[in-house]
Amino acid sequence: MLEVKGLGKDYGGFTAVKTLDFNLEPGEIFGFIGSNGAGKTTTIKMIASLLEPTRGTAVLDGFDVRTQSIEVRRRLGYMPDFFGLYEDIKVWEYLDFFASLYSVSARERPGVIDTVLELTDLSVKKDSFVSELSRGMQQRLCLAKCLVHDPQLLLLDEPASGLDPRARSELKGLIAELGAMGKTVIVSSHILPELADFCTSVGIIEQGELKAMGPVAEISQAIVEEHVIEIRLLESVDELAEFLKEKPHIKGLEKTGPKTLQIEFEGGEAQQAELLKYLIDTGYPVIEFIERTANLEDVFLKVTTGAVQ
Repeated sequence: MLEVKGLGKDYGGFTAVKTLDFNLEPGEIFGFIGSNGAGKTTTIKMIASLLEPTRGTAVLDGFDVRTQSIEVRRRLGYMPDFFGLYEDIKVWEYLDFFASLYSVSARERPGVIDTVLELTDLSVKKDSFVSELSRGMQQRLCLAKCLVHDPQLLLLDEPASGLDPRARSELKGLIAELGAMGKTVIVSSHILPELADFCTSVGIIEQGELKAMGPVAEISQAIVEEHVIEIRLLESVDELAEFLKEKPHIKGLEKTGPKTLQIEFEGGEAQQAELLKYLIDTGYPVIEFIERTANLEDVFLKVTTGAVQ
């Protein structure tokens, strides 16, 4: 559905985005992760044909963003981080206006508006003024606006910004539903644990360079080599911490509570089993011995340095 080929952007002598290459399939939800200034918004604007690339291009459903921008825009919906709302009109009027801009016929518009309102759970607000909506409802309205022309690609730049936990959860479910409908979705966000819940793949960008890309489980396994094991005892772990410092396969350890210890373990499953048996045979009252798989935050911290442009 989307091919990004050697895409990059320079401003004079400053390189905002180096050279990006990746492909996304229909129904794929791609989490685009990076610190402020990493190049996420610049990349999204180039894909949306709102910013001309310095080099390379992106092709959406066979149409090039550089030479066929009108066809590209007909096939995508773009939700920026900071979006404008016309507050002195009603919700249905707002959607009707944008549907007309996308050449949806006057006869079809009422049905289209009802459909996107139902999809975004805003049907009860159809006749409300935009200014009366909460921040979360305004976010959903902006997303509804992006859907009136049934786009194949959705570009959502920090869609959960400023939302409370419940609103973020609802938005997460909506994005997952859009992916199930076959739409390709690019979501940029700083809320890493939530991205892992619904994204089929992620890309990590730093200083304009794509550091890692792929399904979360695959890049976690490839990048984070050591295993994190959490051990909980019936008693204090102070003695155990000293006991384990010199043991093989233990790269590091940290007390996470009076009775809990977290260790970075470089061995495999057989070595884990040996360690657990050794602790029990030595007399330590082990209640829990759990391997915690690497999450998206672990991967992000592993592949980035915290450098800004």
